[in-house]
Amino acid sequence: MFAAAIFDMDGLLIDSERPIMAAWIEAARTLDIELSHSQYLQVVGLATAESELILGTLLGGPDAYRHAIAHVRKLLQLQRADGLPMFPIKPGAAEFLGALRQRGTRCAVASSSTSGQIQACLGSLDVLHHFDAFAGGDEVARAKPDPALYLLAAQRLGVDPAECVAFEDSENGAKAALAAGLRVVIVPDLKHPPTSIVERAFHVLDSLHEAVAHVPRWFPGQVMRT
Repeated sequence: MFAAAIFDMDGLLIDSERPIMAAWIEAARTLDIELSHSQYLQVVGLATAESELILGTLLGGPDAYRHAIAHVRKLLQLQRADGLPMFPIKPGAAEFLGALRQRGTRCAVASSSTSGQIQACLGSLDVLHHFDAFAGGDEVARAKPDPALYLLAAQRLGVDPAECVAFEDSENGAKAALAAGLRVVIVPDLKHPPTSIVERAFHVLDSLHEAVAHVPRWFPGQVMRT
């Protein structure tokens, strides 16, 4: 059914949204501001410029935003003090990627994070070798929901977008994949996409664990990798 799979990263392959939200809430407290979960959820899935505008408004302006983001960067490291990754892999992700690799399915990442962040995060989790191509937010002029990231990822895979399936957790990510001509499997994270997006999805899963059982049907006739 599909020749390739293209994955979002944050909130889909790695559990980054929760520690990032916690860091922003902690940074806001250094400004004597209580940033609520619901307020932070406004920026989930948005491009950097849009999230910067919203967070700047919530925190009291550009100077407050710059103070907060400097604090957030100090809090967020790839490795925690106990040696564990700051952004652990999501449940079922490694198992699913392994099943796709065994089937010979080409895989890519299309993430709003920069190319360097993609390489660092996935490299620290030992899953980088499962991917044949990468497309980062620093490589396109417009972020999701623009289709550019997915079109670039499909081009680098050498596969027609119509033969690819995207795995996404966010509304903007799903919109980007659909606009690029891909089918979309939604695996919600912190923020569930609206009904209007869910209704256009190929499938909705609770976790990537569930995706493993679908591999034979969704990715038939592939050649086994050695």
